[in-house]
Amino acid sequence: MTNNSQVMVIKPSASLPVVTDGFGVVSYLEKIKKFPMLSEQEERELVLDFTTNNNLEAAHRLVVSHLRLAAKIALTYRRYGLPLADIISEANIGLMQAVKKFDLSKKVRLATYATWWIKAAINDFVLRSWSLVKIGTVAAQKKLFYNLNRIKARLGIYDNNELEPKVVKKIASELVVEEQDVVEMNRRLGGDSSLNVVVGDSEDMERQDMLVDPRQNIEASVAKKQELSYKHKLLMSCIKDMPEREAYIIKNRMLTENPQTLEEIGNMYNVSRERVRQLEKKAFDHLSELFKQRFSEAA
Repeated sequence: MTNNSQVMVIKPSASLPVVTDGFGVVSYLEKIKKFPMLSEQEERELVLDFTTNNNLEAAHRLVVSHLRLAAKIALTYRRYGLPLADIISEANIGLMQAVKKFDLSKKVRLATYATWWIKAAINDFVLRSWSLVKIGTVAAQKKLFYNLNRIKARLGIYDNNELEPKVVKKIASELVVEEQDVVEMNRRLGGDSSLNVVVGDSEDMERQDMLVDPRQNIEASVAKKQELSYKHKLLMSCIKDMPEREAYIIKNRMLTENPQTLEEIGNMYNVSRERVRQLEKKAFDHLSELFKQRFSEAA
């Protein structure tokens, strides 16, 4: 996973292209195509120069030559409900970590080694962004995030349709998580727009209106809603007591349907994108501690 204190700093004279939301992403993808790919020999020479002489210009060339790889991986996460510009930024941070830690003893090309770091950085960002809405089930989310598609493939399920109740039950039992968590993660990973498809001739009924709770337990459903409502109120009270800037970042990055980008918040507070990313992590950690403390006190 990424570590803020270890992210390599590239000199301003060799800064990376900036990616923003909307058409800025398209422009960014066009810009990074202009950076040449490296031959294996060129890559070896640059790696040796960086590891031996700490030449940041060599590190910069290694990074920019692999920006297309980072973007390609980032694009596979575009349906996860988060700003694509931020996902690409996290991918680039993972790439820089890979360049910093890579050496010729790995016996593989940098692209192979960097792929793991890029995915790790994005996965960490996705899980961190998602976990606030269900702060008490982070461990369950991680299990599902990393294992759901693998288990579905083993069961011969390769589409992103709604899972059958018996499949949900089987996956929940295998991973020791709640059945509802399985349903929600499957929708997130596959995109739940299909649930809004109109069914039949009536425009008032959508597919999601026909989904059946496999447990058929009304009392449990009511209790679940009451618990979520209580956690939401507790969460809001924690945010209210946080410093103004931290509260703003949490609300506008994690608790809105249209989150602001790192760049937008950076412009607002006159700080860099990387600084906003650090503040976001600090705010999330602070909120997590407040929530756990108050939830424990109320129990």
